[in-house]
Amino acid sequence: MNIDILSSNLKRYRSKNNLTQQTLSELSGVSLPTIKNIERKKALPKTSTLLALSKALDCHLVDLVRPVRKLSFVRFRANKKMNRREQVLAQVSRWLDDYCFLENLVSDKISYTFRVLAESTEKLTPVQYAKEARKITSLSDEEPIHDICGLLESCGIKILALPYSSDAFNGLSVGSEDNGPAIIINTWERISIERQIFSTAHELGHLLMHESQYTRDVNAEDKGQEKEADLFAGHFLMPEKGFDLAWMESSGMPFVDRVMKIKTIFRVSYKTVLYRLRQKDVVDNSIWVRFQQLYEERYKKRLSFKEEPCLEGSEPFGLKSFDFSADRLGRLVRRSLEEERISISRAAEIMQVSSQQMMKLATEWEELG
Repeated sequence: MNIDILSSNLKRYRSKNNLTQQTLSELSGVSLPTIKNIERKKALPKTSTLLALSKALDCHLVDLVRPVRKLSFVRFRANKKMNRREQVLAQVSRWLDDYCFLENLVSDKISYTFRVLAESTEKLTPVQYAKEARKITSLSDEEPIHDICGLLESCGIKILALPYSSDAFNGLSVGSEDNGPAIIINTWERISIERQIFSTAHELGHLLMHESQYTRDVNAEDKGQEKEADLFAGHFLMPEKGFDLAWMESSGMPFVDRVMKIKTIFRVSYKTVLYRLRQKDVVDNSIWVRFQQLYEERYKKRLSFKEEPCLEGSEPFGLKSFDFSADRLGRLVRRSLEEERISISRAAEIMQVSSQQMMKLATEWEELG
């Protein structure tokens, strides 16, 4: 038994279950000093202690002691220090291995549609990359993307929604050589769905334009690459021709409502719409302050910096959680369960839910189709 592996896994599972050391002690019956000593790598516990901890954490004993494959081809940059970076990477690595295990189990793999574009040596601008990516997915020059998770999953990209209680990072991506390609998005409740969608497109931009530079050891953001990925994301989600047409057709509306309509059509933030207008010289830099003023006049409330403005009758943050949901892993788990290839406990581990929650979901699948 390796104390380094045990310590890392215990911290990860405790964090996953949102438990403090004290709460874990109360749930497991293991003393608080023992738990602290394990996490500080000071002492190896008895098997009975591990069994008690695994039961409280709703995982198998082997999950606490087995090593996690280290990712090498990963782009995980944060705009500030992250104390749980290695735990996040370990969780992503385990998830990717489980995902590939299911694909092999039921013989259901999807080829990476963007591979030729990602490996192309031709020099393209971010906007050109966006246009080519849309062509590959058979999207027209005007068509909005209604389900970015479903679209990218159908192109062979694995998508993981990973709630992380911090705005230190919006997303990360894993290269093809590490059981990817994969995009992992922070779905913390304080991050708007519009931002989650944009971050997904942003990470796709990195996969297509910068995958050759992926490495585990770099933490700091490359501002040049971030700008390129932002430009790609804006044009992938909101193509020039489609934006121009929608903007022209809404020309009789008040400015704020006009921005809201474009935002709703393309499922982007109002800031993305304003930024595009600024790029096209339709407005100048004063638009940021002016929009805040117009919004307050129109909706009788101030618009906070991180808030997505609402349409009349809708919630303040616009899109809802079901507007951003990755479905393919769940389908693979369901198929594997129905074919009796995995157990409920294994399904729960892969879906990162409790066995009780997994049993309830499986029953729902059986009864409601």
